[in-house]
Amino acid sequence: MGDYREMVVSNPSVMMGKPVIAGTRITVELILEKLAAGETVEQILDAHLRLNQDAVRAALGFAAEALRADVIYPLETTSR
Repeated sequence: MGDYREMVVSNPSVMMGKPVIAGTRITVELILEKLAAGETVEQILDAHLRLNQDAVRAALGFAAEALRADVIYPLETTSR
């Protein structure tokens, strides 16, 4: 996994401080939501011309590191 730290930034005056791709107002959250919804990287890049593959990888790297923290995430499960 490459180093995302230069590509993902947070500034309280940009998108309420959410992590974004540097030089854009495109949030890491948006990229992850689009991937989770089934969009391909190519579709995301076509829709957001300021992004490149490294930016998408940086969003994934940021998310992976954020989840690496020692935090319990309660997930509801349904038993059938």
